[in-house]
Amino acid sequence: MAFQELLDQVGGLGKYQILQMVLIFPSLMVLLCQIFLENFTAAIPGHRCWVNILDNDTVSDNDTEILSPDALLRISIPMDSDLRPDKCHRFIHPQWQLLHVNGTFTNMTEPDKETCLDGWVYDQSSFPSTIITEWDLVCSYQSQKSVVQFLFMTGMLVGGLIGGHLSDRFGRKLILRWCLLQLTIFGTSAAFAPTFLIYCLLRFLSGCASIIILMNGSLLIIEWIRPSSKVMAITLISCALSLGQMILGGLAFLFRGWRTLQLVVSVPFLVFFFSSRWLVEPARWLIINNKPEEGLKALRKVAHINGMKNAGDILTMEGLRSSMQDELEAAQTKTTVCDLFCTPDLRKRICLLLFVRFAIVIPFYGITINLQHFGSNIFLFQVVFGALTALVRCLPLLVQNHMGRRTTQTVFMFLVGLSILANTFVPQEMQTLHVALASAGISFAAASATSFSVHLSELIPTVLRARALGLDTLASRCGAVLAPLLMTLTAYLSALPWIIYGVFPIIAGLVVLLQPETREMPLLDTIHDVKNNKEFSRKVKEINSSVKMTKF
Repeated sequence: MAFQELLDQVGGLGKYQILQMVLIFPSLMVLLCQIFLENFTAAIPGHRCWVNILDNDTVSDNDTEILSPDALLRISIPMDSDLRPDKCHRFIHPQWQLLHVNGTFTNMTEPDKETCLDGWVYDQSSFPSTIITEWDLVCSYQSQKSVVQFLFMTGMLVGGLIGGHLSDRFGRKLILRWCLLQLTIFGTSAAFAPTFLIYCLLRFLSGCASIIILMNGSLLIIEWIRPSSKVMAITLISCALSLGQMILGGLAFLFRGWRTLQLVVSVPFLVFFFSSRWLVEPARWLIINNKPEEGLKALRKVAHINGMKNAGDILTMEGLRSSMQDELEAAQTKTTVCDLFCTPDLRKRICLLLFVRFAIVIPFYGITINLQHFGSNIFLFQVVFGALTALVRCLPLLVQNHMGRRTTQTVFMFLVGLSILANTFVPQEMQTLHVALASAGISFAAASATSFSVHLSELIPTVLRARALGLDTLASRCGAVLAPLLMTLTAYLSALPWIIYGVFPIIAGLVVLLQPETREMPLLDTIHDVKNNKEFSRKVKEINSSVKMTKF
């Protein structure tokens, strides 16, 4: 924790930190476009079977020239249970007798219709092309749509586990730059994928790179920021992600073709790759990984950018070794992900953190898959959703430094649970109240995620922080996968999934209280810092108490 003294010498929130945010935030915004891309590139348009007499321009039949398209559709496509043209079947032969039948028909024998053997005709009013229309992922193949998103989420899970280990071993900046280039290549290639299988593979690899960019971009900001500004920095990161959702809605509205949209959200990462060369590897990571010379060089560079002219005289190798002697000694011992579970205090922290993250993600995704109450305009919905979460994610910035990390997070998670449980018992006819409570639930879930990120960064030491974020990603993806599966419980009780969505965050809110309070505490650097954290926390409380008594 002695690094805080060195950071004060070079400036904990100066020109460099602002420049760093300017360089990283755009990549995080466009990254969110990659994560939610299938909302538009895999949109399922209206469709029906292709029929010869209606869709073959070369047909010249005097019997059909005088018939309207509606009449031809009536004799070619059967009606489904909602009395709409069936999306997956057609008549084997035109049913001319239906032209003389008043009203509707529902009783058709099985031999009279067949599946869409010649393909489908799609409604292109909203999307001229999607991966659905490209590879006919409808009817019996409609489940293939979820495969793409599942593989992308799986890629994020794998990338989080591997990327956390690589980042703690080789550095935040190096792995970030590699993944920016990787996402440029795989994302751009996906726009030209010739087959669905290749597209799925490229999206999986894009997911691996995406989560590492999100993790390391956040770490590069947090590990150069003074403790008092960490809440503000993490809040800005969260707001950047919400702005990315808004940007996606605008881009999808302008670029309706899926290949064009895929290209538009992938090419910018090449620019981010070149601009990332101006980022500086966190000196905190360099020092505790036994690279004091490089750490000192990084500190001097940041001090120069921040205009700290006298810092060069103070930042010497002797001074660095003196102030961070314990950290340099600890750097001689290599750490692994197992160290998160070997130390009792760390084991308790990481287990509780993983449960809380899991409990935050379940209601967030549970609400998201049921937000169609906003209407059929998915472009507007994407923008409104991003704006709503961006607004509420600013709440931790206003609250956490006054109420503390634990209390703030507990309050937000209780509000998530209560809003969902209240929504469960609202009559279905009260549509406006349903939308209001669902919006409140997802907003407080976003605020909970922001406050959770602050607490996690302060509870885990630098030597293991990236690995902990990898496990955090695992818990998050597990929650994302489980959330839609819980909806299958409606077969037993319609309210059961919503009760589970509401109970989980309430329980997690109580679990948060078992964690130590980290407000006004410097970032932990080594496992040894964790062991001494209780004593240090007690000293800070005593100092704060004496200051209050003196003022009184």
